[in-house]
Amino acid sequence: MISLVVLDMAGTTVDEGGAVYDALHHAVAADELNANIDIDADAIQRWMGVEKRMAMRELTGAASGNEPDDESIERMYHRFATALRSAYAAEPPTPFPGVEDAFSSLRANGIQVALTTGFARDIADPLLETLGWSVGVDATIDVVVCGDEVTQGRPAPYLIFRAMELTAVQSVEHVLVAGDTIVDLQAGTNAGARCVVGVATGKLGHRELGRERHTHLLDSVAQLPPLLQSL
Repeated sequence: MISLVVLDMAGTTVDEGGAVYDALHHAVAADELNANIDIDADAIQRWMGVEKRMAMRELTGAASGNEPDDESIERMYHRFATALRSAYAAEPPTPFPGVEDAFSSLRANGIQVALTTGFARDIADPLLETLGWSVGVDATIDVVVCGDEVTQGRPAPYLIFRAMELTAVQSVEHVLVAGDTIVDLQAGTNAGARCVVGVATGKLGHRELGRERHTHLLDSVAQLPPLLQSL
C-alpha cells in the first residue's frame, strides 16, 4: 500500500532543540527593516517548516508592512545560517529516539524513505553529516529534497512530488507524509497523499496538529512501522 514515506527533518526526525526557531526569530527581529517591531512566537510558529527565505519575506512583510527586497532577504538569510551553524556546533543535533530504527524497519520492508526540509542544501548537507546519515540505495535514507530545489516550498506539494520523482513512485496513493508542523500537514494534503501524519515531537502537540486535516497523529516517527503494519 505505502511504498514511500516522506518525512520532515528538524522537529520530526531530528532533535535540534528548537535552534531553527530561535535562529529564524533572530534573523528577522534583528534586521534593520524590523527595528522596534515585535516578532511574536505565534508568528514564527506559523512559518516553521516553510522554505526559510520565504518565511523571512512573509514575517517581515507582516511585521513592517513593507515588502523586503532580495538584498534584505539575503542579509537575513546570512544571519539565520550563521546563527544556526553556531547553535549546531555548540549543541549538535541528534536523531529522535527510535527514528533510525524506524528508517531501517521501513526500508527492510521495501518502503523508501525521503527527507524533505525548508532548509537549503548548504544547511541540510552539513546537518546530515553531523547525524552520520548517508543518502542512497544502501545508505540511511533514500533521498533528501531541500527547500531551494523546488519552485515553491511547503505548504505547496512540490517537495513531496520531487521526492516521488527521485524514488520513481508514480501515485500519491502509495505515499505517507509526516511532519511536526501545520505546513507539513498542509503539504501532504495538497499532494493528495494517502496518509498525512502529524508527529508531536516539535513545538505542537496532538491538539494543535489535530486542528489541521490529517489521517493520523503520532507521538513519534518511531511509531510509523507499527502504523504501516496496521494499515
